[in-house]
Formats: sequence, structure tokens, C-alpha cells
Amino acid sequence: MFKLALKNTLFYKGRSTATAVLTFASTILFILYISLTNGSHNAILENSLKIYTGAIEIYHKDYRDIGGNEYLIQNVKAITDKLAKIEAIEAYSTRYETYGLLSNKEHSAASMVAGIEPEKEKILSSLESALTEGAFLDKNSANCVYMGIELAKKLKLGIGDEVAFIGSASDGSFAADIFRVCATFKTGSFEFDSSSSFIARSYFDELMYAKNRASYITIKLKNIDDAEKVNSQIITIIDDENLESLTWKTLMRNMVESMEVDAVFGYISLSLFMVVIFFVIMIYGFINVSSRIKGFGVLRCIGLSKRNIFSILFYEILILSILATVLATPIAAYICYYYSINPIVIEGIADIYKDYGIVLNEIPFDFNLFTIGWNLGVIYLLNFLSILYPYMYINSFGPFEATRHV
Repeated sequence: MFKLALKNTLFYKGRSTATAVLTFASTILFILYISLTNGSHNAILENSLKIYTGAIEIYHKDYRDIGGNEYLIQNVKAITDKLAKIEAIEAYSTRYETYGLLSNKEHSAASMVAGIEPEKEKILSSLESALTEGAFLDKNSANCVYMGIELAKKLKLGIGDEVAFIGSASDGSFAADIFRVCATFKTGSFEFDSSSSFIARSYFDELMYAKNRASYITIKLKNIDDAEKVNSQIITIIDDENLESLTWKTLMRNMVESMEVDAVFGYISLSLFMVVIFFVIMIYGFINVSSRIKGFGVLRCIGLSKRNIFSILFYEILILSILATVLATPIAAYICYYYSINPIVIEGIADIYKDYGIVLNEIPFDFNLFTIGWNLGVIYLLNFLSILYPYMYINSFGPFEATRHV
């Protein structure tokens, strides 16, 4: 049956070429569509995590719901010593966050003021790479404040200007100081850039009486896909009922829900795309099979069974599918690989969609061999399903009736 199918494929050159071209184009478009969708989702997640949120963060259980200095993590060093033993953790840092009033002679604004470990933040977040003017913090930055560019604009501050800070220390006492603007940053997230300031912990801890205390501990993993597994390990190794360890899926619940909704619409679009591919191939196959009913009738008359006819159709579509995908897959894979390394840049897209978590103008593709593999599997499945109706249509004719078909 295979040899007969091969002969049919070579004999009906026009039909074979058209079917192969349809499969070729469908394969490339399908792989690129999935790659672009996955790449966009991964980029949104990675960029959002890079700004400030960690893959995993450790809190006092009531800190996120209630807040306040009474729910700070105490004896931070004992916890970080345990984290250092977990190989899957790439880096970790302690942060002390508070909210206060920043004022100059004419303007005032509420701001989150956070004490950070500058050297660790260079690994953990994109705070340093978001620098727009000045110099990033270091452990000797003293009263230097690293301020969001939108907040600086709101306060009418420039590099070297002084701003007064008023807030509450970790022990509940009154805290006040004069900070000097040493640098500004822009992450692309307007809300974050308009409400955040950072001070080196080496200085801020003295002001806030926060030594060996932290609002939370943020963690970067070597592989973000291991978040749940590593989180379970952290909970076990810390062994403190007053602390909780949360992954990015909880910390960024709103974004996760938005991505899930987007994924639903993506699956709907994908389903429509698959339906179009299926019916285009099936209709074209039906038209071609309809023109060959007399030939199939002759084959039935000389002794071929219905199973043999099905085998011929199966081998024909198998030959054409393999030919088309062997040509299309390397092309599609190369495009995915190239644009995963060199993302498409659309100037201004971050400003338009900044409220949706897009903070870069780049649209990367996702190069994943497993994804490409199941994409090919879907294309093969659709092609094979497309021969079912033509096969049933052929069998609606008896052998002698088919030989007289015009």
C-alpha cells in the first residue's frame, strides 16, 4: 500500500504540491504563533520579577495582611545562614521597608523608602540597570537616596538636592533625616517609579533601629521553574510557624490571573487557528479524493478492501506531511531561536502597555524543542484527521457504482 501511495503522490503532482504547501505554511505559522505567545508571557513574568519582586519571599505571617513594625522578621542572620545551604538559590537579600513623607521646601509626597543591600540587589533585581542619572548605591552611600524618576519629578528634585524624610522607626519611635538625591531610576512601571526610594541598609538600619531585622527576605533562584520545590525546602529548613515563604505565583497573584485570562483567549485563538488549518486541508483533500472516486472503485473491484483504501490515503498524507514538516521545522525553529536571542523591538510599546506589566519594548520568542515537538504532533494529527471524511465519502459508493462515477 505504501508503494501505491507513493506512486499516487508522484502522479498527482498538483494535488500533492498544494497539500504539502498548505502543511508547510501551517507548520511554520503554528510554531511561530506558539513561540511568540509563550515568549511574551515569559518576558512579562521575568521583567516583572527583575524589577523588584523575588521568585520567593519570606515574611512574618501577619506582615502582608496587617503590616507594621511588630510583624518584622527578627534574627535575620539565622535565617539567611540556613538559606545559604540551599543550592538552588542563586542569591538572597534582606529588605527593610517603611512608608514616610519626603519633603523639600515646596513639595511633599508619600513614598516607600526601603533599606537594601546594594551589592546583592545588582544580582537580584533590575534596580541598578534601571539607573537613569547619577550612581547606584553601595554600602558606603550614607544618606544617599536612589529615587524613582517620577517621584523626583513630583518633588522637583535633581541630583545633589536634599529632601527631608519623616517616618517611624522599627521600634515605633519617631525617625527623621535629610537625604541627598544621588541617583534616579526608571523601571517602566509608572506606579513603582512614582512611589519608591532606596537607601543602603548600612545607613538606614542605624536610622530605623533595624539591625538584624527585615520586612522580608527576597530570593532569586537559578531556575524559576523550581519555585514550588525550593519553597517547600525553605519552609522545612526554616521550621518557624511565625514565618511564611511565598512564591511569585502568590506574590504576583494579579499578574498570574491576568496571564491566565490572556492564556484562555490565546487558547481560543489557537483553537480557531487549528480549526482553519483542519478544514482547509480537509476540504482540499476532499475535492481531490472526489475526483479519484472512479480510480478507488477500480481498486475495490480488483480486490482491495476498505482498510487498504484507508491505508493508501493514510500513507499519502503521511508522505506529504513528513516532506512538508521536514522542510518547515528547521526554518521555524531557526526563526524562534533567532528572535529569542534578538527580540523584536517595537518602540513605545512599554509606555502604551505599562499598566499591564510590560516594561520593555522587546517582544521575544520562546525557543523550546519540546514545544516545537508537540506543535508538530498537532499538525500531524490534524492532517490525519482530515482524511476521515473523504474516506467515509468514498465508502458511501459501492465498488461498481464508484467505477461509473463521473
